[in-house]
Amino acid sequence: MPVKIRLQRHGKKGKPYYWIVAADARSKRDGKYLEKLGAYDPNTNPATIDLNIDGAVQWLQNGAQPTDTAKAILSYKGALLKNHLAGGVRKGALTEEQAEAKFTAWVEEKESKVNAKTDDLAKAEADAKAKAFEAEKAANEARIAAAAPVVEEEVAEEAEAEATTETAEEVVEETTEAVAEETPTAKEEE
Repeated sequence: MPVKIRLQRHGKKGKPYYWIVAADARSKRDGKYLEKLGAYDPNTNPATIDLNIDGAVQWLQNGAQPTDTAKAILSYKGALLKNHLAGGVRKGALTEEQAEAKFTAWVEEKESKVNAKTDDLAKAEADAKAKAFEAEKAANEARIAAAAPVVEEEVAEEAEAEATTETAEEVVEETTEAVAEETPTAKEEE
């Protein structure tokens, strides 16, 4: 029975989530499988991969062929390297301890790279938030500055209107006083 290590799609439309499975090559994509080896979530950044490395290596040693995408995932997580080192141990080129030390060193280096990428993404997100906050702050200040002249103009217009009404009232008072002085009152006429 030819065995493939492949992805089995789950999740909803537009949000795929995959199981990494060892399955008969003749079975349907999402059908019956022999063993679930892990999960792959491409929706996160960086992609989340949970893999049983020892189980994958066991299937590889028994002749299972990974698909292209599954091969990339197995390589990324180190299953292919561990299989390669196990082959070196079987041939006598390495001891078990040397192979384990090489694999552990590789895993630590890979984790440091992934953590560095995660930190860079978090820093970029924080910088983007800070820039957005500064842009919003500048936009608010510009809006306040644009609204301030309108308020000042309204205040100036109100002051002019008050001054105009005061001068008009003074003129009216002066004219009434002048008219009152010119027109004789009824007592003066008698």
